[in-house]
Amino acid sequence: MKIGLALRGLHASEDDLAHELLRVAARHQADQELFHTGQLLARWSQDHVRAVAAIAHRYGQELDPEPRDRADGARRLLEQGSELVGRMRSGELLVLRDLRETAMKAYGVSTEWEMVAQAAQGARDPDLLAVCQQCHPQTLRQLRWANAQIKVLSTQALLA
Repeated sequence: MKIGLALRGLHASEDDLAHELLRVAARHQADQELFHTGQLLARWSQDHVRAVAAIAHRYGQELDPEPRDRADGARRLLEQGSELVGRMRSGELLVLRDLRETAMKAYGVSTEWEMVAQAAQGARDPDLLAVCQQCHPQTLRQLRWANAQIKVLSTQALLA
């Protein structure tokens, strides 16, 4: 079975999505919606990293349960400039680019959850299926949030 490899990929993708959400939150700190919701949604992905790591050993994978906090160094620099970027016209396009990247990563993670859920059903593993059923809806919510922000901000940024 290759479920272990799929879990390894999912673990890395969730970790990457958490990092992206933290990056967006830090970069656009002047926008309270992006800042606070981005941090909340990043915590969801960090929780998913832990959940995947907790079950992956059953499939021969020893994964780090702690998400990597790659945003620390960059976050300080981005926070210093976020106020300025938040006021610049080109900052609106930067927000859209960042949200597009977030949406694409969330879509990829969602697809991986679908694949693992199908494999869990085929392998008749109720515990793995329960992890999928717990985490995947949150990933879909992350995707919907990014898409909703893109819709709202596109009108402002592209018509200005």
